[in-house]
Amino acid sequence: MADFDVVIVGGGHNGLVCSAYLAEAGLKVSVLERRPVIGGAAVTEELWPGFHLSVASYWMSLLQPKIMLDLELRRYGVKVLETAPGFQPFSNGTSIVFWPETKRMCEELAKFSPADAEAYPRYVAHMEALVVELRKLLFEIPVDPTTGKASDILKALSFAWRFRKIGVRFYDLWDLLTLSAYDYLKRWFSSPEVLTIFGCYASGSGGNIGPKSPGSAYVLSRPFLRDPNTAAGPGGLVEGGMGSITQALKRCAVDRGVVVRENAEVERVIVENGTAKGVRLVGGETVKARAVVSNTASKVLFHRLLDRNVVPDEVYDAVNRIRTDSSCFKINLATKALPQWTALQQRGISTPPGSITIAENLEELQRAFEAAGHGEMAQRPYMWILTPSAVDRSAAPEGMHTVSILGGHVPYRLKEGTWDDAAHDRLFDIVMSQIERYAPGFRENVLHRQVLAPPDIERIFALPGGHVHHGELSLDQVFFRRPIAHYADYRTPIKNLFQCGASTHPGGGVTGVPGHNAAKIIVAAMK
Repeated sequence: MADFDVVIVGGGHNGLVCSAYLAEAGLKVSVLERRPVIGGAAVTEELWPGFHLSVASYWMSLLQPKIMLDLELRRYGVKVLETAPGFQPFSNGTSIVFWPETKRMCEELAKFSPADAEAYPRYVAHMEALVVELRKLLFEIPVDPTTGKASDILKALSFAWRFRKIGVRFYDLWDLLTLSAYDYLKRWFSSPEVLTIFGCYASGSGGNIGPKSPGSAYVLSRPFLRDPNTAAGPGGLVEGGMGSITQALKRCAVDRGVVVRENAEVERVIVENGTAKGVRLVGGETVKARAVVSNTASKVLFHRLLDRNVVPDEVYDAVNRIRTDSSCFKINLATKALPQWTALQQRGISTPPGSITIAENLEELQRAFEAAGHGEMAQRPYMWILTPSAVDRSAAPEGMHTVSILGGHVPYRLKEGTWDDAAHDRLFDIVMSQIERYAPGFRENVLHRQVLAPPDIERIFALPGGHVHHGELSLDQVFFRRPIAHYADYRTPIKNLFQCGASTHPGGGVTGVPGHNAAKIIVAAMK
């Protein structure tokens, strides 16, 4: 007799979301996490005494309101802090404050281009209209249009009917998925600074693209994907770090009867006669279940956790072709003071900004992306910087601070040498030099540092290539092609083995949607 109805491999946020919905449906569920802390890449850890940092993901921008409300995450402790607007300095002394009010934002943009300031409301209206359909698309179960089965044909027709209104925006959506961020933005803007202000985000998407890379325009939709006008409240910096989200999910799941275990590393999914029957842990313990759900990356599941002889050759090869190499890095700092941004001081603004963007121009960022493709560290990397301790005093000891940096671009494999201590030191030196272009003397305030290159992110979080999305979010790797063709509906070629992680639709980011969607399929299958 099975120990559980469902066992979930991996305690990241999607695994926890999935477990809560499954338990609500009356299933007996266990979540197994290999690390000593639950949460996957959405964790808060005390890296140095008194300093608590969101080690990987660090800003709640995509967690879907439906899931937050269904699982009562605010009641379980998720609290978004009020922060000042974001800020972006330029080396010539100009800067922009990202005011949430359209009128004030237009005034900021007018300093660079009156025409671009006039175009900004049209751009926002365009993106908001487009994401209405994209938000609904998130919760769709991808269909396989190639099977020829009557049931799949009916599903495809039903999908087409539900999204028939998207027809007038089909070409806009197509362009969003195929154009570069630079080319898409040129429809509205012409100023190099304004193009940089909006286009540089493509360099910090967590993947391996540059602002002029074909297909990078999709990143422009991400800030709009989460509806801020619901009872779930807005997104933003979470009190206690991103681990507060996964700890809230854990409390929710446990209250619903889910058994959550840390330090429980799965080494093999047990398959008998083509059917998943449970898992074997490192050390030999067996956990039996009627169904197994993998929250790990597809490459981890099919290449490490399954015996090779149970995976069809075409599936093994298709998974092997998933593009997973990342060129993003993460640096976490403990400091004795916050950066003193010259441009902010010149404007007479004393309140620490909610975020700081470092991106001088798109040509520089594209060169940085291309340098990583040649195995070299970018000398002028993109950076998105947070200082959580400025508003969350639980983040650091009194009088001290935390600084979190997401950057791009560095290669997964260096052209010369390996990611040894010297290489990590070199990356840190590059980052400090880049920051000190805009905040002189900051390096002297650094007390401790954690430098994570793509191989480090891979090692710590079991993310192949260090890719936080488990694979590029490009046209060939989305919707009915995610993770691979014919298996985009959260099922696998092995009976009662499912996937619920970022490898599946709609991909990475702390959305909770893969876990939500997978639960629907699993509940139906378990009946």
